[in-house]
Amino acid sequence: MAETGRERDSRTAVDKATSVLRAFGTDADVGVGVSELARRAELSKSTTFRLLATLERNGFVERAGTAYRIGRVVHDLGAQASTHDLDTVRDLMTPHLADLYEATHRTVQLAMLRGSHVVYLNKLEGHQRLRSPSRIGGRMPTYCTGVGKALLAFDAGAAHVALASPRRAWTAGTIVGEAELAEELRRVRHAGVAVDRGETLESLVCVAAPVFGANGLAIAALSVSGDAATFNPASVEHILRRVCVTASRAARILTA
Repeated sequence: MAETGRERDSRTAVDKATSVLRAFGTDADVGVGVSELARRAELSKSTTFRLLATLERNGFVERAGTAYRIGRVVHDLGAQASTHDLDTVRDLMTPHLADLYEATHRTVQLAMLRGSHVVYLNKLEGHQRLRSPSRIGGRMPTYCTGVGKALLAFDAGAAHVALASPRRAWTAGTIVGEAELAEELRRVRHAGVAVDRGETLESLVCVAAPVFGANGLAIAALSVSGDAATFNPASVEHILRRVCVTASRAARILTA
C-alpha cells in the first residue's frame, strides 16, 4: 500500500528502511529496481528512493546498474563463515586466479562453498565489463552458478542438501528439477568442469572447475565468465583445467 494523503503510513523511518531491505528477498545479489522495491515494501516510489539513498550512503545497499542490491555492510554482518579460512584460501589461490586472468583476459572468479551458497573470495574484471551478480564477499546459490555446480559435484553432502532444498528459476535456463540437477552434477563429475548457461543471468555464460585439497575434496573453484552472445566456454576450458591443476598442487600443501 503506497503512502497517500488520505491514508498515512504510520511506520517509522527505521521500519520503512527495514521493509526496503527485506524487499530484496532472493534477488539481494542480482539487483531490484526502485519501482519493484517500492511495490514489495508497500511504499511510494519517492519514499523508497530517499531511503535507498540513505542506505547507499551507509553501505547497506549499492547500485547495480539502474537497480540496487544488498551492500557489503549487510553481508559482513551476516557472515557465518570463518574469516581465517576464507582469507587463507583467498591468499593462496589469488596468484592462480591472476594466472587465469592473464591467460584469458576475461572476468575470472574464485569462490568457496558455504552451506547452500558459494561465497566469492576474489574477482578480476576482464576487458569487457560484464553485468554479473557475483562480487567479492557476495554469495549466490550453488545450484545455478558455475562455481557452485563445480563444488557440489565433488561434495556428496553438499549436493544432497542442494537437491533437497527449494530452488527457484532465476532465468528460463535455470535447472530447478531434482532429477535434472542430479544429472547435471553427474555430468560435471565426469567432465571435470561446470558450465553456467545463462542460469543466473541470460546474458552471462560461465565455465568453472574445482581446486582439490590433500583430502581429495574440492576446497574452492575458479571460473571464467563472458557474454552469452560472444563467449564460447570451450575456448578457455583447457586453460582453466591447467590452472586448476596447478592450484590443486598448491592447495594440497595447505590441507596436508
